Amino acid sequence: MNIVVNGATRGIGKEVALILARDKSNSVLITGRNENALNQISSLPVSGKLIPCRIDISKYEDHEVKFRETVSSHFNVIDILINTAGFLVSKSFSDFTPCETRQMMETNFFGTASVIRTLFPFMIKGSHIVNITSMGGFQGSSKYRGLSYYSASKAALSCLTECLAEEFREAGIVVNCLALGSVQTEMLEEAFPGYKAPVNAMEMGELISGFALKGSKFFNGKIIPVAFSNP
Repeated sequence: MNIVVNGATRGIGKEVALILARDKSNSVLITGRNENALNQISSLPVSGKLIPCRIDISKYEDHEVKFRETVSSHFNVIDILINTAGFLVSKSFSDFTPCETRQMMETNFFGTASVIRTLFPFMIKGSHIVNITSMGGFQGSSKYRGLSYYSASKAALSCLTECLAEEFREAGIVVNCLALGSVQTEMLEEAFPGYKAPVNAMEMGELISGFALKGSKFFNGKIIPVAFSNP
């Protein structure tokens, strides 16, 4: 299978990419800002193939042409796209800077939406898009101080999932979203030092990988909460 994992230099995205690359029949193109991390991951011994592609999703327009060219040089079609890229700053709403808010919205929503738009021509009937959002952006869930912009950006991606599932229905492309609770990742540790999540990145990576491979048979346009707690 031809797979793109958007945001795979660390945390959940890295684990997802490595798990999917265990299968020798899978070619997994991985993106991220950190070129050294991408190269290190792509050089790891796996049965399948790992293909690095550096893009800064918060400045997607600067990378779009190169990204499309890289994808087209490796893939004629894309079977699975998993959007795990994320950026989180935790602070009171009134303390956010314009730069911080724009980077969160660009990374968590606008950039991810643009990746989908770029890759749509490569997708065929049966292709599966999996967006990764947060319980903080899940409608009706408990909300927490410091996560206003992050939660709002993830809520936007959840809504986009529902819209694209309908828009892509005639083409046979399935779009779903997993809304995650807290997972022990570097991003969580940076935002909430000392907090311990009930699930680690590898455990969540296993679940996401399995869902990406099989979930399109059972779900379309669904926002599925994946959490022990809220969030």
